[in-house]
Formats: sequence, C-alpha cells, structure tokens
Amino acid sequence: MVNGLVGLAILFFVLALVFAILGARGVAGISMSIAKWLIILFIVLAIISLLL
Repeated sequence: MVNGLVGLAILFFVLALVFAILGARGVAGISMSIAKWLIILFIVLAIISLLL
C-alpha cells in the first residue's frame, strides 16, 4: 500500500497522468495540484525534523 506523504504524492501524480491521457483535464489538474502540495508539505516537514 501507499505509505507516507511521498507515496500519496506519487499516487496522485500517476492518477493525474492517467486522467490526462483519458482526456479528463479537470480531474488531472486537481490530482496534480494535490500531488504538488503533498510534496511541498513533505519537504517542509523534513526540513523541520532535521532542524529539531
């Protein structure tokens, strides 16, 4: 299964690619946006955990 933020981001990225290929650009855009924010959140939390 999908574990952690990076796994979820990869899952949403793959979903975005599939929906883009199928022509559902609205759903693909939303999935890509969610993946982008999950990666940003992961990076921020990783930096905070390294600093503490």
